[in-house]
Amino acid sequence: MTKFAAKLGLALAGAALLAGTGAVQAKPRETGEARLAKILDGRVAGTPVSCISQSDRDDLQIIDKTALVYGSGRTVYVNRTQNPNDIDSDDILVTRLHGSQLCKLDTVRLRDRNANMSTGFLMLGDFVPYRRADTAHR
Repeated sequence: MTKFAAKLGLALAGAALLAGTGAVQAKPRETGEARLAKILDGRVAGTPVSCISQSDRDDLQIIDKTALVYGSGRTVYVNRTQNPNDIDSDDILVTRLHGSQLCKLDTVRLRDRNANMSTGFLMLGDFVPYRRADTAHR
């Protein structure tokens, strides 16, 4: 009976320790939609385009499970791929161009950064331009 009591005491002590660590929880990770909203804050959506040029895709932000954001400065282009749940900022995006533009329906291969293995692909959708709102007309 004393072995049982000792094991029970250890189990209860362990449970108390685990319960006590709940107060020191990590800050919840920002969702992809929340991160995208921050990037687009103060910008206005334009008419979607099918392709973007080399200069428009120099700067890429990968928003996990949400979108790819190309460009910086006055205009950024948001591409919500056909399979956004596969977007992972830990993957390396491998793009093969057929010309000088990146276009809707082009595919982007995904490679695991650590294992150097293919993990799938993304099929691009329309590119929605977001321009900074003109502050002079406010």
